[in-house]
Amino acid sequence: MKPRTSRLDRFISQNSDFSLSDTRFLIAQKRILLDGHLAHSIQQKVAQFTHVELDGISLQHEQPVYMMLNKPRGVVSATKDLKHPTVLDLIQHPQKDQLHIVGRLDFNTTGLVLLTNDGAWSRKISLPETKLSKTYEVTLAQPITDEYVAAFKQGIYFAYENMTTLPASLEIISKFSARLSLVEGKYHQVKRMFGFFQNEVLALHRVSVGPFSLDGLEMSNSRQLTIEESQSLMTQCTVQGHQS
Repeated sequence: MKPRTSRLDRFISQNSDFSLSDTRFLIAQKRILLDGHLAHSIQQKVAQFTHVELDGISLQHEQPVYMMLNKPRGVVSATKDLKHPTVLDLIQHPQKDQLHIVGRLDFNTTGLVLLTNDGAWSRKISLPETKLSKTYEVTLAQPITDEYVAAFKQGIYFAYENMTTLPASLEIISKFSARLSLVEGKYHQVKRMFGFFQNEVLALHRVSVGPFSLDGLEMSNSRQLTIEESQSLMTQCTVQGHQS
């Protein structure tokens, strides 16, 4: 999502009875505060979460919201659906209607989903060059061998896109289960990687995204992330982006 920004004079004209030209006088009279500080220019940017006050009245006070959900099977990674429950139906938050999904999961895939109303945050996480690690627990129809581990580390060729996946870490847990960590999000990527071996994925559960893990969060439950947690994810994205 594109970040919402506006010049101060345009924002004032759209959210009050004052015109574009009036804004200069309002600034001179020290009647406008941006995040608690006196405005000084009509060209100052008002972003999505900038707190704007005019004559002591708040014109904008939207707060960023970051949520983590443990999505169950049979729930749609969408904000609206006429046939099935959506991830928003499971969220209990007064601003939930403002949220969008960061990294969708398939209908039958379970696990960690992030939601936010912060477009800049979700866009940063979703950029391919960010290479944010995502870890899944996978249950397979056929036995898994060390051949899988070597192939995933080398990369699996996808003929449709004419590309090879980036190296992925596969840890064999048992004869039919494994833990997979990858930094991409191609269409049905996990299922297609195992499909290279004609091995059907019976269950797929995302346990972590970057520094976040479910950490005992019960299925269908959600919790709000702190600002510090959300910033830690942005920091990790920045570091990995520089390393790429």
